[in-house]
Parts: sequence; structure tokens; C-alpha cells
Amino acid sequence: MTSSPRSFRHWTLRYLIDRTRDRWYQSTHPNDPWLTPISIKFLDAWLKPIDRGLEFGSGRSTLWFARRVTALTSVEHAPVWFERTRRVLAAQGISNVDHRLITGRGSEDPAGYASVADNFAEESLDFVLVDGIYRDSCAMATLSKLRPGGLLVIDDAHRYLPSRSIAPYARGLAQGPATPLWATFLADVHTWHCLWTSKGVSDTVLYIKP
Repeated sequence: MTSSPRSFRHWTLRYLIDRTRDRWYQSTHPNDPWLTPISIKFLDAWLKPIDRGLEFGSGRSTLWFARRVTALTSVEHAPVWFERTRRVLAAQGISNVDHRLITGRGSEDPAGYASVADNFAEESLDFVLVDGIYRDSCAMATLSKLRPGGLLVIDDAHRYLPSRSIAPYARGLAQGPATPLWATFLADVHTWHCLWTSKGVSDTVLYIKP
């Protein structure tokens, strides 16, 4: 079976400018997470040294969070990426990360990737980053684990949630959520404060629990 031809319809002048700006930011901020600059600035001001968090998808964000909080659980499905992050954590003497490798990928979650959230008590987490696989399941699994005032961060939100985003592959308002579980998620967080941020190339959304 042949693959579908790659689309370049999003390669507009605006996109090229945003892409260039994003590459410049990445080169000048090599230790920042791969989130939008606005969301990074928000998180840097929001996080406290006593905070405890959970992230799905490890990498640059793992080190960045670990330097700002007291404890972080980081879940990764890719062995190569897990090992790369593990080596950096060890080399830099970072010991406040519970780093977990949970492999497996499919239409559902056979390996229990999202169910890592079940290890946490209700309203015990200060923040969650959803930036790995099974994002709808991970987002839903963590809603009750966040404390009131806690923060839920979803990267590449434009691919899953309807918006007016101009980022490539964004879902328009008429398209609705990407899955039924995302629709349930939106219904559950409709009273949460939402900050939608974009860099033109990708979007990051932040939800604050009432």
C-alpha cells in the first residue's frame, strides 16, 4: 500500500515566517521544552519549588521541570528516547524524577501508559503535561488527580481539539474534537480557565482547574 502524498498546503508566507521564528527560538533556548514560548513563560512564573507533577512524554521538558519542582514522574513509551533522557538526568545529577518506560502502542492502551495516573491520590498533583501517546486517555485520567488550582498542559492541542488555530493540521471548529474521548474531555473542563497559545507552527493549551 502506498502512502498518501505529503501536503504542503500549509507552506504559506505566514507559516514560513512562524517556522523561521520557531527555529530561531529553539536555537537560542536549547534547554526549553518543545512548547510554545508563551506557555513556557507562563509555566516558569507559575511553578513553585514545592510542586509535584506528572508528564507523559519525556525529553527536554523533563529536565526543565525537574529543576523547578520537588518531584516529577515522567512516562515514556520509546526505549531510545527514554534511555537518552535517563543518561542526561544521570549526568546532571538530577534525582527528583521517577522516570518510567512503558512500551506498547495501538488503538487502545494495552500497556497501561495512561493508567500511571492511577498511582496518584485524588487532587494530589500540581501540574500535568500531556505530550506523549494516548493523549486523550492521559488527559482524562489526570483530571481528578489535579488539585484545585492545578494546571493541565496539552501540547499540539490543535491536532486534537477544535479551534481557530492557523497551525498546520489544526482542527477547525466545524470538525469538532478528534475522538469521542476528547469530546468528553471538553465537556468535563468547560468550567476550567483555558489559555490557548500558539507559535503558528504548533499550539499548547493550558487549563487551570477551578
